[in-house]
Amino acid sequence: MTDLSEDERTKLEAAAFRRLVAHLAARTDVQNIDLMNLAGFCRNCLSNWYLDAAQEAGLPLSKDESRQAIYGMPYEDWKALHQREATDAQKAAFDQTKPSH
Repeated sequence: MTDLSEDERTKLEAAAFRRLVAHLAARTDVQNIDLMNLAGFCRNCLSNWYLDAAQEAGLPLSKDESRQAIYGMPYEDWKALHQREATDAQKAAFDQTKPSH
């Protein structure tokens, strides 16, 4: 791999992160439980990682603000617009694959 400076690597990672967030925003048909079942993370996980990074950097960011950064709107609004009740099959799959932490 090309030797990148720390600044270059950070810029590429930030661009990839923004693209992931935009992709998830466009795919409101994909439910968080589906992401968890297939990939082991979801939008909430991503917002928690964002919040963790802010806290590690000493930046004042609330959980609600970190979720809005990922969802593109207040979390409660996103849930009302896009979240469906999980099916029994989705719940069973989650029970088999959920993280133990």
